[in-house]
Amino acid sequence: TIFQILSILQLMIGMRNNFNQSSALSIIGISLLMWAYVIFFKKKGRKAFEMEIIAFFMSTISLLVTASASPTETFKQFIAICIGVFLLIVLCYFQRDLERTKTIRLTLIVLSIGLLLFNLIFGTAKFGATNWVSIGGMSLQPSELVKVAFILIGAGTLEELFRKNNLYQYMAFSAFCLLCLAIMRDFGTALIFFSTYLVVSYLRSGDFSRLILTGGAAGFFGLIVLRFMPYIADRFGAWRHVWEPEFVNGMGYQQTRTMSYGAGGGLLGLGGGNGRLKNIPAANTDLVFGYVMEEWGYIIAILLVLCIITLSLFAVNSIVAGRSTFYTIASCGAATMFMVQTMLNVFGSVDLFPLTGVTFPFISTGGTSMLASWAMLSYFKVSDMRKNASIAVTEEVEEYA
Repeated sequence: TIFQILSILQLMIGMRNNFNQSSALSIIGISLLMWAYVIFFKKKGRKAFEMEIIAFFMSTISLLVTASASPTETFKQFIAICIGVFLLIVLCYFQRDLERTKTIRLTLIVLSIGLLLFNLIFGTAKFGATNWVSIGGMSLQPSELVKVAFILIGAGTLEELFRKNNLYQYMAFSAFCLLCLAIMRDFGTALIFFSTYLVVSYLRSGDFSRLILTGGAAGFFGLIVLRFMPYIADRFGAWRHVWEPEFVNGMGYQQTRTMSYGAGGGLLGLGGGNGRLKNIPAANTDLVFGYVMEEWGYIIAILLVLCIITLSLFAVNSIVAGRSTFYTIASCGAATMFMVQTMLNVFGSVDLFPLTGVTFPFISTGGTSMLASWAMLSYFKVSDMRKNASIAVTEEVEEYA
């Protein structure tokens, strides 16, 4: 809360006349939302809020980035956070009943296929990938919503792995998702989906040789993609060469500026609103790690990465203490998505990985990405078996555990 108050003062000083009231109200709003959430569930007997506080902190950074880069979008980002928190609560209560959760699997498969097909038909290109759909002046990324369903479908299917029809069903669904993402030229999201598929498959089967075979097939598919999709091939061609003359103002333009401006922020940053990276395309989405480095400092940027790692450690802990294979697979699947997505965003922006154009969970500006991040947090909460910790666990289950 102190950090949130100080950040408002920092933005007021750094942005001067460009700072608007909606930005201040949005940051005050997330602070009030955080306190309301904790007070309400404390009255319900819950005591552990580490995961949610991490998410609220990261969402606050998202508001600060948005307030600096696109001040008029800040309140819209705050609304997305509010809806995301609501989704977290709804999904936690819904997943209290394991059988009810698994019965929705087929419905989610149909909805996910519909969303991806809708994206293929009506999607518009943005930064090389056709993964955006404009509806009533609002831009949405259907693939972000499919991420949430992909984890639940995988956990529900592989929890009953010995029924082969379920296994083939999930394999076919995963292949369809990857094919759609390849057609959209969204290589980064395809890699996130595939990594998640490998992890959730291995958790249930333990068959490492199958993973090697699947990985080999995916590598071959990736080579085909590079051969027939020049834009992606150019991205890989610039990888590790962005400072060379032929790339520095071309394919390496975003990364060289991200590294230069990000390094200029030092340990403590230049202050909100004082950065120059905001003038580079996709600065507050695909390059947001560098944006945070420049304006809020290297310390805060690394802290955000540690936040994702901490959430993932909760998922790892659920492997030992989980109350069901379903919840364990779901939490580890969500952790895989968060970790791979963060690695692609961070390492891509500093040229350690090819720039794939994926968002940083909870941080990047964008309503759909924020909704998906909060929704996936529910998979961490449902696997938490500490007493009075999870809102997804009834008192009877806690006593049994």
